[in-house]
Amino acid sequence: MAILIDPPAWPAHGTLWSHLVSDADYDELHAFAARLGIPRRGFDLDHYDVPAARYEEALAHGALPVGAKDVVHRLRDAGLRVRQAEREAVTPVRRRQYLVAEWAGLGEALGAGGAGGAIVDRDAGSTRAAEAWQRLGSELIGRWNEPHRSYHDERHLEDVLLALDQLSVRGERVSPATLLAAWFHDAVYTGAAGADELDSARLAHAALSGLGLEAGLTGQVSELIVATTPAGVGGGAADGVAANDESRGAAGSTSETRIIRAASHLLDADLSIFAAGPHRYAEYTAAVRTEYAHVADADFAAGRARILDAYVSRPAIYATATAQQLWEDRARANLAREIGELRR
Repeated sequence: MAILIDPPAWPAHGTLWSHLVSDADYDELHAFAARLGIPRRGFDLDHYDVPAARYEEALAHGALPVGAKDVVHRLRDAGLRVRQAEREAVTPVRRRQYLVAEWAGLGEALGAGGAGGAIVDRDAGSTRAAEAWQRLGSELIGRWNEPHRSYHDERHLEDVLLALDQLSVRGERVSPATLLAAWFHDAVYTGAAGADELDSARLAHAALSGLGLEAGLTGQVSELIVATTPAGVGGGAADGVAANDESRGAAGSTSETRIIRAASHLLDADLSIFAAGPHRYAEYTAAVRTEYAHVADADFAAGRARILDAYVSRPAIYATATAQQLWEDRARANLAREIGELRR
């Protein structure tokens, strides 16, 4: 088994990129990328894209330098190569594999398999606990794939989890409560902003309470979900967290500071789509419009512009300095362009 990397020769986003691959299995590749500090977002079906600035570091960690053709041949020989014609079919498969693995890993971290952690009743049986956790994960994935969803679907869940991973790689301490809230934050979705967040929070509280998780953790997850209410809706729950992260954190209790920070991470990840590249952002706006196809064009444009205006009017769209560095400029450019189009 070996991790291989070709020379940085592929231009994009103002730099050159290498391909990092494994000649054995994807698990080995993911583990190496994690040690190197490459976010999971950098995984592109059968390889990681690594910027030129990280090439020597990858070699220092044990990656073997090879040519670009060698990367393709070794992937093909190992049965790991994804050809261009296969990408459309493989992408949802990789997404589901990622989500299933993330849910299982979160369960292990919380002791949902009986190995310790936040589970209170450890004598109830590790097998039953693990089975209950797996059933809940399957139920949630089913919810994220309901046929009426267009944007708030499994892909959005993946985007939020990838954004949280990116924040974590950049040094943010993302809590298990934040990860749980990410899984539940749009688990109930009817298109009723404010009501959906409250119903998702109630679902999370009921589902997690039944697993024997600590009451404090379950309550925190519910609070975080309500905080994802869009800006300008129902009093702007999201606005309060984003605007007061630092000031309230300095004056409040340790527990208050913790919940504010956790909410900031979740909100930043939820809004990371604002900073998407042109193609993905166009897909995002089209999907949102599809979910509101029952709303007349003029009414949709006015409502959507009002919500986006609430974000643009903030001193910063994102609450954490890390997210601001990653996404702020691109997000403001995307939102300004979309608001202009909506008002035309």
